[in-house]
Amino acid sequence: MMTQLQYEILDVFTDTRFTGNGLAVVKNAENLSDTQMQAIAREFNLSECVFILPAENPAHSARIRIFTPARELSFAGHPTVGTAVMVAIHQLGDVSGHEDAIVVLEEKVGPIRIGVSFRPDKAPFAEFDIPGMPTEMAQVPTNDELSLVLGLTTSEIGFENHKPSCFDAGMPFVFIPVRNLDVIGRAVADSGAMEKLLDSTHQHFYLYCRETVKSNCSFHARMFAPALGVAEDPATGAAAAALAGVIMKFDQPPGGTINYIIEQGVEMDRASEIHLELVVDGGLKNVRIGGHVVRVATGSMEI
Repeated sequence: MMTQLQYEILDVFTDTRFTGNGLAVVKNAENLSDTQMQAIAREFNLSECVFILPAENPAHSARIRIFTPARELSFAGHPTVGTAVMVAIHQLGDVSGHEDAIVVLEEKVGPIRIGVSFRPDKAPFAEFDIPGMPTEMAQVPTNDELSLVLGLTTSEIGFENHKPSCFDAGMPFVFIPVRNLDVIGRAVADSGAMEKLLDSTHQHFYLYCRETVKSNCSFHARMFAPALGVAEDPATGAAAAALAGVIMKFDQPPGGTINYIIEQGVEMDRASEIHLELVVDGGLKNVRIGGHVVRVATGSMEI
């Protein structure tokens, strides 16, 4: 007997439909097996697909599981932001005015509390404190190795005092600073070379430069993760969270609350903007990720 599953498609880290990072959210998924969830995520073929289950703690909004087309993740930024907005809309009903909501999602890294804001004539905005502070990891490829993987020259890697590094704030990324927009636009990730260079847990390359397309942005970024079944990602909240560690290491920002906007997905015609907030007081005290969300479609599938 076939079961009808309801789902929604959202564009995350954007206020414009058909840009940002697409997300599929499957509702009432408690009867699905792991194999079925993976197959559905592969069918949607978006960077991530979320499955909503009843919360284990009745005080929380929902439990979610996050899958890429290739495997399950313990945490990811754009599924957290997108799902929180969808849950808040269903809690509040159709919102036309000024409303705020708190959503708590149980993820494999633990419960995450997300604030959702609705404002007239604007796309909803959600933000959350990341589940753990960025930690630096030792495994960093050389510039020679990275240049071969990315089709760049060694002189095009690095800017100012920024050098390749590896940070983890729920998922590890190799952060690769490059000279400018021209260089980052020419980069092409060789998935076979990436696989040989790094083990599967570290095959996530995040390129960034200080030069940006939009004047309100602080960094321009691209992220390649073929090990996740994602050749290139239009917006990567988990990487933006770990980028806080990069900023602390190389830019050494002064104390206080510092806000950045990271543009990503431009080369894919899926322009995204990720809001990154650092609270610095004798060290990094807090990191917050935020972004807008647009509802694109609803539907059902048989399984």
